[in-house]
Amino acid sequence: MRIVSAVVAALLLFSGVASATPSHGVTAKDIAKWSVGDKDYALREITVAPGGATGWHHHDGTLYAAVKKGVLTRTMSDCTTTFVHHRGDTLIEEPAHVHIGRNLGTEPMVLEVLYVNPAGTPLSRDEPNPGCSFE
Repeated sequence: MRIVSAVVAALLLFSGVASATPSHGVTAKDIAKWSVGDKDYALREITVAPGGATGWHHHDGTLYAAVKKGVLTRTMSDCTTTFVHHRGDTLIEEPAHVHIGRNLGTEPMVLEVLYVNPAGTPLSRDEPNPGCSFE
């Protein structure tokens, strides 16, 4: 029995199964939620503290956002494609693109976000770090 336990523990330890990267320094406030047909809509205000990050994730639907304060840095799963969005900028995130949002600035970053998702799906889905060295 000890051998079986040791083998199972070793497989779990060295299996290479990646785990999701949690967010830190992120708060969200729901403004409105509604559904029409096969779509769920959610309007939220997202605040990321200086040094904070969303964690790696993707969305099942399309996300529309406007930067209200600060600077948002988004990096895609190839670890090199980075977008920097300043106050007043708008952005669209297409479904299934794995990315992370970070606040590399010294003031809180505030986004107003509209999520347009297939009915019954979560606003986002956690993903493991794809191998980027900063998270």
